[in-house]
Amino acid sequence: MTNARAIWIFVFLAIGIVACARDTEPGDDTSAGSRTSAIETIDSRGQTTPFDGYTLFQPLRSTNVYLIDMAGNLSHKWQTEYNTGQSVYMLENGNLLRAARDPDPSGPYRGGGEGGIIQEIAWDGEVVWEYKFSDELKRHHHDVEPMPNGNVLLIAWENKTYEEAVQAGINPERMSDDYIWPDFVVEVEPVYPDGANIVLEWHAWDHLVQELYRDKDNYGNVAEHPELIDINAAPAHRARQEISTPESIDQLRALGYIAGNAATDDRPEIGSDWLHTNSIDYNIELDQILLSSRHFSEIWIIDHSTTTEEAAGHTGGNSGQGGDLLYRWGNPEAHGVGGAADQKLFVQHDARWIGEGLPGEGNILVFNNGTGRPGVEEDYSSVLELAPPINPDGSYVTLPAEPTGPTSPVWEYIAPNPESLYAGQLSGAQRLPNGNTLIAEGNSGRMLEVGVDNAIVWEFTNPYREDDRRSSQRDPEGIGDPGRRGGRRGPRPGDPSAAERGRRRGPRLADPSVRERGNEQGRRGARGGRGRGPGGRGDGPRPGSIYRATRMPLDHPGLVSLAGASFK
Repeated sequence: MTNARAIWIFVFLAIGIVACARDTEPGDDTSAGSRTSAIETIDSRGQTTPFDGYTLFQPLRSTNVYLIDMAGNLSHKWQTEYNTGQSVYMLENGNLLRAARDPDPSGPYRGGGEGGIIQEIAWDGEVVWEYKFSDELKRHHHDVEPMPNGNVLLIAWENKTYEEAVQAGINPERMSDDYIWPDFVVEVEPVYPDGANIVLEWHAWDHLVQELYRDKDNYGNVAEHPELIDINAAPAHRARQEISTPESIDQLRALGYIAGNAATDDRPEIGSDWLHTNSIDYNIELDQILLSSRHFSEIWIIDHSTTTEEAAGHTGGNSGQGGDLLYRWGNPEAHGVGGAADQKLFVQHDARWIGEGLPGEGNILVFNNGTGRPGVEEDYSSVLELAPPINPDGSYVTLPAEPTGPTSPVWEYIAPNPESLYAGQLSGAQRLPNGNTLIAEGNSGRMLEVGVDNAIVWEFTNPYREDDRRSSQRDPEGIGDPGRRGGRRGPRPGDPSAAERGRRRGPRLADPSVRERGNEQGRRGARGGRGRGPGGRGDGPRPGSIYRATRMPLDHPGLVSLAGASFK
C-alpha cells in the first residue's frame, strides 16, 4: 500500500507541474512583487447608476468651455479669446488649465491638434496666465498635463531638415516634405502673468535607431533595442501617408482638428508630423511620463526623474536609462518583434494612468480608436485597461526580441453592436470613483458612461456648434428645458445635499425622455455622427466634435473652492 500511495502522489504532482507550465506563458515574470501579463481579466466594472458630478468639455470649433451637470444643464461657460488647442483641465484652485490655438503662428507647423498657447483661466473668465510656446523652432500641440507641484508638462513639435533626417538614418523615400517634425516633451514652471521657466526637456530625436545605413547615425539592430525609436518604422510612415491625403485633410478641417479651409489655405504639411503624440500623463508615485503616439499605435513610458542632460542620453535618473523608453505597448511591429497579429492598439488616443484610490489603480486606460483593425468588416472603437508588467523598483518586465506584455487587457469595453462606437480621431476615457468609465467619442461629440455589465448608464451629445448656437431652437444658454426648471444655478460644491438637489433639477437618467428633452441630439445624433475620418463612416464629422471629456466629483477641490460661486 505504501508503494502504491507513493506512486499516486507522484502522478498527481506530475500533473500539477504540467498544468502550471501550461498556464505560464513565455515571458511571464512570477517573481514576488512583480505585475505581469498573467493577470486575471475583469468582465465587468462599475455600478448600475452614474457617478454624480460635473462634466467639463470644449468643442473643437469653439472658443468656449462648458461645464454641465448630470441632467445636461449648463452649469458654467467660459468664453475665451482663442479656439481650443485640444485639452482642458480644472485645477484644484477652480481655475482652468487650457491649451489654445495660436491664431498667428510662425514656422511650418500646421498639423492635427495644433495649439501653441497655454492658459490658466479663472472662474470669471479672467486669464491669469498665458504662455506662448509657438515660434519658428517649436509649437505645442494636443495635450498638456498639470503636475502636483504646479508645473505643466506639454507636447511640442520641433523641426528637422531633410539633411538632418537623412543623417539620422531615415530612408530618403520616407521624406514627403523638406522637413520632419519629431515630438519633444517640456516641463514648464509658470511665471505669472505671461512667462515660464523651462525645467525639463525630453526629445524623441535623442533616442533613435535604424538598421538600414551603417554610415549614418543611430545604426543598430531595431529588434534588440526596444528602448529606442525606429526612425524607419513602417507603421508610422503608413499613418503619415494616410492622414495627409486631400480627403483626410478636408475631414480634419471639418472637425476643427486642423486650422484653415481649402479656399484660403494651401495643403498643411501634416505628413511631416512623424509621431503624432496626442496625449501626455504623469504618475507621481513612479515619477514617470506616459505618452501616446498615434502614428506608431503605441504607448510609451519615459523617466521623469532625469535632468535635461540625462534625458538626452541613455543613463541617469531613477531608471538608470536616461531618456530611453522604459516601456512600450500596442504595436510590436514598430520595433521589429511582431506582425499584424500582435498589434493591440490602432491609432489610439488619451492614454492615462488610473489614479490612486480608483478601481484599477495603477493600470493604464486608453481609447483604442480601432481604425485598420484586421479581420473586421467595419472599424470599431473600444476602451482598454491594461496592467503593465512592472517590478517593485518601477522597472518593466521585458524579454529580448519579444512583444512586451501584457498579452491582453485587464478590461475592455466594446459596444454590444461594436460599430455603434467608432471615432477615427480624437476621443478619450476616464475611470470614475465608482468604477464606471466615462467615454468621449470625439468625432460626434457623444459622451457616455458605462457601468456594471458594460451597460450605458448616462449619455449626452454636445449640442454646441462653432458659432455657439445650439442645433435646436431652444434656449441657447441652457442644455435643454430641465435647466430652466433648475433656476439656472447648479448645486454649490461642497454642499452635502448637492447630489440630491442635482438629481431633482432634471428628469431622472432612467427616464427615456431625458435624451429627447435634455439632449435633443441624444443617441440619434451619436448614431448619425460617427464620422468620416480616415476609416470613418456615417454622415460626416459634426461641428460639435470634442477632444475629450472629464467628470469632476462634487468634492473635487476645484469645485469645493468655488462654493458659493454662481453656477450659471
